[in-house]
Amino acid sequence: MEFEKVFTHVDSDGDLRLLQLTDTHLFANSAMGLLGVNTLASFEAVVAQIQQDNIPFDWIMATGDISQDHSERSYERFVETVSVLEKPILWLPGNHDWQPTMHQTLSQKGLNRAKQLVSDHWQLILLDTQVAEKPHGYLEPEQLDFLANSLSEYPQKHTLILMHHQSCSIGCNWLDQHNLKNADDFHKVIAPHSQVKAVLFGHIHQNFEYQTSQLAYIASPSTCIQFLPLSKEFALDRQQPGYRYLTLCANGEIHSRVKRLAGQQFLPDAQSQGY
Repeated sequence: MEFEKVFTHVDSDGDLRLLQLTDTHLFANSAMGLLGVNTLASFEAVVAQIQQDNIPFDWIMATGDISQDHSERSYERFVETVSVLEKPILWLPGNHDWQPTMHQTLSQKGLNRAKQLVSDHWQLILLDTQVAEKPHGYLEPEQLDFLANSLSEYPQKHTLILMHHQSCSIGCNWLDQHNLKNADDFHKVIAPHSQVKAVLFGHIHQNFEYQTSQLAYIASPSTCIQFLPLSKEFALDRQQPGYRYLTLCANGEIHSRVKRLAGQQFLPDAQSQGY
């Protein structure tokens, strides 16, 4: 597999500013929803909120589960909706995505296929953790090699690693069984590289921030339904959809915050037992 790379330059302060959009779960049919939430409507509302917030940013990071039904039209809807933000996008697959359709449609729509972004002071590495037709994640040897090579290529640059699945426990029993199954292999690769500052992921449909002595683990709300934090069994939250804004500072610090929609306009079906 060939891993493409893209370079970007930032403003005079040297900071790289990102938006994370994750777990949109779109359908070909615009009337379709997930557990009572119309996923296109909620995604459009999040994008409208981003426009209203008018926060300056350089890139959009889409961290998987773009589609729920594997359709070409669902991926087209993603591009059409986010295009109003007029910023470049990097993306990776989640467990619900269908990669042949995803790669073809997003490429045809002009989205960059690069999985490595190099800026003045940072590099971003996007890893594919998908196991076809399974909810859990796994990093194949070629992904681990790509990670190791990228870290060795730019040892002087602070690094943010992005993936769909979580590589640490989040305290939700039912979600933690669908984690990155070879997280130990992942951590062995990054252990010698002190420039790795954080791992940013999706999949868990909730705000999550955990800091160890070495790095931060960060996840963000879905643009549709939310899962209840610290739940043993499947449970939905009444929190609203949202997005994450991150500033990767030139000195290696990361500042981020989550912004959710106001009100209670996108509430899931409380009787849902799973999806």
